[in-house]
Amino acid sequence: MDKRLVVLIVAVMVSALAVVDLRERNRMEFVELQTLRNMRENLNVERGKLLLEEGVWSEHRRVAALARTQLGMAMPAPDQVVIVEVGGGHR
Repeated sequence: MDKRLVVLIVAVMVSALAVVDLRERNRMEFVELQTLRNMRENLNVERGKLLLEEGVWSEHRRVAALARTQLGMAMPAPDQVVIVEVGGGHR
């Protein structure tokens, strides 16, 4: 066999093995990409739920009701309100 033919066959074999290896790596990376996309989607759904829950918990009426029921807080009567004025002497 001619030496150039042997070199060409070896080069073709090495090239074929490289293609097989790269295809396998590509497949594995694609599987990982799909897994990460699914995780991102699940986290986005969970974030949306948490934002809705935060909105419910911080709703003004709910906070006011909890302040009244659990802490015994109430709006002061007008005669109980004291206005404090800060003097302009200190800066």
